[in-house]
Amino acid sequence: MTQIEAIWGPMTDPPRLARSLSANRPLVERGLAALRRTGRRLRARGRALALVAVLFAVLSLAGGLGGWLALGGFLAMSMVVVAGGPDDAEGADERPGVGESSERPRRGPGAERERDSWRMLLDAVPDAAVALDHNFNVMHFNARLVDLFPKVRAGQPLSQLSRNPELNDAVEKAVTSNGEVVVDLFERVPVERRLSATVSRLGGREIRRGLPFLIVSFRDLTEQDRLAQMRADFIANASPALRTPLASLRGFVETLQGPARDDPEARARFLDIMASQATRMTRLIDDMLSLSRVETRVHLPPRGIVDLNEVASYVAQALEPIGTASKIKIAVTKGDSPIRIRGDRDEIVQVLQNLVHNAIKYGREGGHIEIGVSRVLDGSPPQQRALVAIADDGPGIAPEHLPRLTERFYRANAAASHEKGGTGLGLAIVKHIVIRHRGELRISSVVGKGSTFSILFDELGGGTSRT
Repeated sequence: MTQIEAIWGPMTDPPRLARSLSANRPLVERGLAALRRTGRRLRARGRALALVAVLFAVLSLAGGLGGWLALGGFLAMSMVVVAGGPDDAEGADERPGVGESSERPRRGPGAERERDSWRMLLDAVPDAAVALDHNFNVMHFNARLVDLFPKVRAGQPLSQLSRNPELNDAVEKAVTSNGEVVVDLFERVPVERRLSATVSRLGGREIRRGLPFLIVSFRDLTEQDRLAQMRADFIANASPALRTPLASLRGFVETLQGPARDDPEARARFLDIMASQATRMTRLIDDMLSLSRVETRVHLPPRGIVDLNEVASYVAQALEPIGTASKIKIAVTKGDSPIRIRGDRDEIVQVLQNLVHNAIKYGREGGHIEIGVSRVLDGSPPQQRALVAIADDGPGIAPEHLPRLTERFYRANAAASHEKGGTGLGLAIVKHIVIRHRGELRISSVVGKGSTFSILFDELGGGTSRT
């Protein structure tokens, strides 16, 4: 009871309370000063806290960030904003007392960190994001944006980041919109891809010095679209292509287990057909896996160095036995000096093998195939590039088929392709490898005279130009 009276007594007795406060005045003043500093710190950081709340709300609603993850990120960033900086803690911004000057600066290093805390938040965004000022110039961007736009830099206009008119229209619309503006962008250079861009205005329409006016986030939907296309292609084309040989294998197995069990001649004939069907399925699965691997790396430029003269000679030598079996001669015309490109040697070999093998398979018996490697002037203005051309003197391809030859499972002559074991994926693999190497595939053909498949690459270094 004595302790309770010692604590509560002064609170209920004004004279005793006054004497107690007078005796502990230094302690009371320090406590009041601490409360004032805490209040000023919360007021000074109110705008930063509001900005953090708006950014996490945008990420949660439009950027796909989970609700609990957004709440946790907001709380963590709020603690950093409120606790950051020694400016208030040391009394740098204390309210002037009696006899003190009122000219003391109201901003210190901590306030600068508060103003720039949004940059740390933008760096932590899981999607590619960029902050724009009121003139639509880049203020800050995270590392994921560099993967999409390698030439981005601070201070450049948005129109230099992307010349897509839909994006510029979305940014203009976001200035007057009360919510975010979402738009799909289709980029075709340097590779084809689809992006979903979300443009959000932060706060009102007033201009705040040092703070972003708009946030633009990008989500790459290319892989999602590719997977959906692969599923559709598999259902439409690969499933029947696998189901037919599987049905044949099952029928032959049942026959060998039943009526042909003791017939050596029928067993040998059926086993040959079963081996052919199994080989066909293996080839189809191998091509599908190869196409999948190439597509997953199409956005990653290769870093090796490949000599096209050497690769052409290697492919001609490797396929010479197959050509000899079809009575087809393979000739190689090489450049006067090494012609080197930035590339993956195994993939370049696969491209030439696919094209030469197609020329053997669909060319005429006793025909001729030429692999030519050279330098040419191409483009406007003309620039020196490396050229690899595979030409045959076969029956040629009708003009209506040329634009679709590189589509998955497309066959100009389905019966001939099936008879020769084609899968319809070889030229699709060639196209994606060429795209990864930032090259260009061109196809020309004249019915009755033959076809030419030409690939243009950017050459490393120089050399003597010839056309």
